[in-house]
Amino acid sequence: MNDIYDRQDFFQAYAQMARSREGLSGAGEWHQLQPLFPELEGKTVLDLGCGYGWHCKYAADRGAASVLGIDLSQRMIDEARRRNSDPKIDYRVCGLEEFSYPADRYDLVISNLVLHYIEDLNLIYQKVYQTLKTGGIFLFNIEHPVFTGSINEDWIYDDQGQPAYWPVDRYFYPGKRITRFLGHQVEKQHHTLTQILMGLLCGGFRIDAVEEAMPPEEMMDIPGMADEMRRPMMLLVKAVKEKQEENR
Repeated sequence: MNDIYDRQDFFQAYAQMARSREGLSGAGEWHQLQPLFPELEGKTVLDLGCGYGWHCKYAADRGAASVLGIDLSQRMIDEARRRNSDPKIDYRVCGLEEFSYPADRYDLVISNLVLHYIEDLNLIYQKVYQTLKTGGIFLFNIEHPVFTGSINEDWIYDDQGQPAYWPVDRYFYPGKRITRFLGHQVEKQHHTLTQILMGLLCGGFRIDAVEEAMPPEEMMDIPGMADEMRRPMMLLVKAVKEKQEENR
């Protein structure tokens, strides 16, 4: 994963985003992600790439017994502790690849907008499967392959500077993509839809839900939001660790 979030200039730009200022209510995908959460009373939760800790606090507020949020960025963890502290939440600076993933520990593993920084998705799938209890849920939101498979993650503009179309190129060549985000060069990893979904199935998961994020009606008056209906930006997936005898 990138450590760009620990750069002060980038972190300050990130802090101005609606999802940073307003929390879950400022995230355009929240109206679709929230219904995918299971009941959390008494549950153990792991948040991979917790950022400001919004989902950790959501779980704690809904009765989770314990929540661990990990993030590679010290600045993110510091902000999470400041904004979303709770006695049931432990925040830790740690990358997804480096975490120990203790066996059969968690009822829910959530990851929001982090997996597109990971080169080897199958490795993370294996580790998540290992750390989930039987029947546990892996709920994640990843940038959509149409988005990561684009050219510079941006529109092609017409002569008037308006978005003309969204270009997709080299879709079936997964791997590193360099893009501009918040005025900075950022390295991401492109994965095809087949890789994202079949990786789960081959890893023993059952897929219970797949949704492509669309902005809610109440956000349509925000400048540029209507264009989000022209191509998918995020992919939401809910997967379940099946009992061993049920695995294909």
